[in-house]
Amino acid sequence: MKQKKKKEKIGFFTRVKTNKELLLLSLPGTAWFFLFAYLPLFGILVAFKKFRLTGSNFFTSLLTSEFVGFDNFKFLFSSGDAWIILRNTVLYNAAFIILGVVLPVIVALMLNELRNKGMAKIYQSSMFLPYFLSWVVVSYCIFAFLNPEKGYFNSVLAYFGIDGISWYTEKSMWPFIIIFMSQWKGIGYNTVVYLASICGINKTYYEAAVLDGASKWQQIKYITLPLLKPVITILLIMAVGGIFKSDFGLFYQLPQDSGPLYPVTNVLDTYIFRALKTNGELGMSSAAALFQSTVGFILIMIANKLVARVDSENALF
Repeated sequence: MKQKKKKEKIGFFTRVKTNKELLLLSLPGTAWFFLFAYLPLFGILVAFKKFRLTGSNFFTSLLTSEFVGFDNFKFLFSSGDAWIILRNTVLYNAAFIILGVVLPVIVALMLNELRNKGMAKIYQSSMFLPYFLSWVVVSYCIFAFLNPEKGYFNSVLAYFGIDGISWYTEKSMWPFIIIFMSQWKGIGYNTVVYLASICGINKTYYEAAVLDGASKWQQIKYITLPLLKPVITILLIMAVGGIFKSDFGLFYQLPQDSGPLYPVTNVLDTYIFRALKTNGELGMSSAAALFQSTVGFILIMIANKLVARVDSENALF
């Protein structure tokens, strides 16, 4: 009979000693995730309590605060503005997701087709620059154009004998302004992602297509776009998960927190901030944040499941 060799079990400390260099390299990342991702999870309890900072520290106040169950969620969604806030959040993000895929892909394709690569780099850098600007800086630049008294646009209208527009009270203009500014600021980053993917495509595919007589449009349609599909799909799934989250600076700083614009600029993030600032409702704010995260996670799972049914290779898992 053949004797079966028993595998020697390697102890925990032996594994640590063997992989100490790798563990040491992973220590900063592990510490970052623990401090800023896992430790704050205790704050979820705030969503279910009538939280008041009364003790000597946060944890004491959290433990001694009254447990109210789902009352904070009820208060959040029983507000008269709840429907408007959720509508604005979802519709704006839907527009951002669609345009955030279509426009950067088009621009990336155009940059890739430029023969002068030096000019392509200049265009790419100029489009990428707004991504690094703070919304505070951008809001003051926009104010120079939209100032009702001495703004550039009203000055041009006055030159042609047209009455000026009170931009910060005119609700009908702001959905277009917000969508335009969001794409202006973010298109450079997304373009770089897609352009990097295009540059990674094997050039022999295009050379073979040229030998077969394929036009530029046919090369884009049958080579570039199909090979970009995995990147587009992953970014789309992740974007769907954030459909209930909004860029706070875009909706708060850009419209200068103008009250008359609340019906078209008030989203979940700005609503949470104003509730926290005026009423000190930490419980309701935490409930809204937990709602965002939970729904976002569910949407990612649903979107990934749908993608997996159509094309399992492009799903996240």
